[in-house]
Amino acid sequence: MDLSDLSELELSTIGEWPTPAKVVVVLVLCAAIGWAWYYFITKDQIARLERVEAEELKLRETFEDKQDKAANLEAYEQQLAEMEESFGAMVRQLPDRTEVAGLLVDVSQTGLAAGLEFELFQPAGEQNKDFYAELPIRMRVNGRYHEFGRFISGLAALPRIVTIHDVRITSPGQRGDDLGADARLSMEATVKTYRYLEEAAVQ
Repeated sequence: MDLSDLSELELSTIGEWPTPAKVVVVLVLCAAIGWAWYYFITKDQIARLERVEAEELKLRETFEDKQDKAANLEAYEQQLAEMEESFGAMVRQLPDRTEVAGLLVDVSQTGLAAGLEFELFQPAGEQNKDFYAELPIRMRVNGRYHEFGRFISGLAALPRIVTIHDVRITSPGQRGDDLGADARLSMEATVKTYRYLEEAAVQ
């Protein structure tokens, strides 16, 4: 069979076609069916499979992360309990409104006990923060250097939280050469005390 014979072939007599022509038709049909199967069915399934595999990978990572957290849950709970206990201890060091006046007296008494002379002791207005209020006290005291040290140590030893800021020590009326251990100095600073805010006040 040569190419000229192909023009004489008709579909109505396909059963009588030569074997090579039948083989070619069968191969073309198989190729067309295979392409249609891939394009209309398999292609979407492959895309869906890739999405599912990516989702499976993501879920596996999430599972492993949660598994690690579950394995360390006891340690996390213990750490959280320690943090809550530490936070509670710090909150207990913050006075309520009724204790602030007594705390101010403690600060001034600590200075007097250290041998300092107060020129200024001026509480400023409260400044509300997240869950506590800050009460700054501007003060100016006179004394010797080691008395200042005793005063600051006394503040640190108070049962409530007291911090000291913006410390400035000067030697009024004296030259630097005349300063010794017993020289009278002046210290200006801001002492801050703190008060716990009730939940209603925070809101």
